[in-house]
Amino acid sequence: MLGKLNQKQIEYVLCSQTVGRVGCYADGQVYIVPVTYVYEEPFIFGYTKEGLKISMMRKNKHVCFEVDAIQNMVNWQCVVVQGEYEELSGEDSQHALFLLKNRMTPLLISETTLPATGLDTHNSLTAFQHVPVAYRIRITDKTGRYEKR
Repeated sequence: MLGKLNQKQIEYVLCSQTVGRVGCYADGQVYIVPVTYVYEEPFIFGYTKEGLKISMMRKNKHVCFEVDAIQNMVNWQCVVVQGEYEELSGEDSQHALFLLKNRMTPLLISETTLPATGLDTHNSLTAFQHVPVAYRIRITDKTGRYEKR
């Protein structure tokens, strides 16, 4: 069965995932790229290095953001967000980095991953403090679809 997600289901998909895709357009070029993110209504927060994505979003602030929760080819949920790119600085940037660190750290550090990977806990946590560009997408619209068998 195909259907539309209700607002509660859309919120769940956005909150439960950590990787989405940003779609941007500038200078006659479309660019879609995966990013790690944190959702906090009414924003999608992210961080990245300077590059094509940031350059394009600075030129055209209207972006699309997409997230999937896929169990298999006949059991999936997809959320598409329309919004506007905002580059962050000062306290807003620190807030974004705090959210990202709190969301991502449990995924990087556990009793089973630390010994196996040799991950340096201190360096993995402080790496979030040296991010060149923190940004958010101010959500203007969100829709969702699903298939369930």
